Amino acid sequence: MRVLLAGASGAVGMPLTRRLVAAGHEVVGISRSRTNAERLRGAGAEAVVADVLDREGLLTAVRGERADAVIHELTALGNTKMRDAFQGTNALRTTGTANLLAAARTVGAHRFVTQSIMFGYGYHDHGPRVITEDDPFGEPVSGTLGQAVAAMRSAEEQTFAADELDGVVLRYGLFYGRDSMTSMLVNLVRRRRLPVPASAGFVNFIYLEDAAAATVCALEKGRAGQAYNVVDDEPVRWGDYLDTLAAAVGARRPWRVPSWLLRPVPYLHALMGTSMRVSNAKAKRELGWAPSVPTYREGIPLIAEASR
Repeated sequence: MRVLLAGASGAVGMPLTRRLVAAGHEVVGISRSRTNAERLRGAGAEAVVADVLDREGLLTAVRGERADAVIHELTALGNTKMRDAFQGTNALRTTGTANLLAAARTVGAHRFVTQSIMFGYGYHDHGPRVITEDDPFGEPVSGTLGQAVAAMRSAEEQTFAADELDGVVLRYGLFYGRDSMTSMLVNLVRRRRLPVPASAGFVNFIYLEDAAAATVCALEKGRAGQAYNVVDDEPVRWGDYLDTLAAAVGARRPWRVPSWLLRPVPYLHALMGTSMRVSNAKAKRELGWAPSVPTYREGIPLIAEASR
């Protein structure tokens, strides 16, 4: 297939570009930066320079292009300021999705794959129950994270409702690997600047290369109108994950603190206060995919080695 890939130079976008090319697909990457466009060309892709939030500029940039599918991998989660990261990602999931759907029609695509995230199941303690794609997603909530959940819901609803396009949604776990966010996390752990609430819950991660591999499978095999959880095989408590990371990079164990101490940082407070165990069984069954890094135990040594 010929694939128009938004976010092609990002944390998951670059490994995804390489995997798509290796699988025999033609990739046209969208990037706001001419420098990143050159990186994409070096990876075997074509590139167009455009801002997805500028609808007319985007449609002008892709006019004359033809593609079978569009993949939306844009977020602003690499921003080190959490407020800006959430606000920017909200815009990319609402306005950005709408603009990319218009671009998909312009290039004649018949398939649209978009990123989402498991936290759309709700920022709260889900208890011991295992969450599947049949659970409610994107239910309205009040408070700091209400807009973020609404944006996740908007991206999915737009994708599934798009006329003449087969929409597929990937609900990723938390990314880790060779990316700036993981590097920042490692630095915080080394400096003992990331305390862990004693009540911190369970979370599912996904190694970046495995997220890219699942996305290729979803492009090729995902059923129209379906969402897939793309997470690793075993949820882990935040404390266990960060303790293991600290040991791997030669740092001291993170501080344990009461959860209320993180309230001045609402996004971090909500993230570590959420507890969920998410199933990847549907993605394994329908996409023929399985993570090559099945748990944090195999993944943390990889990122520790990369950080040396």
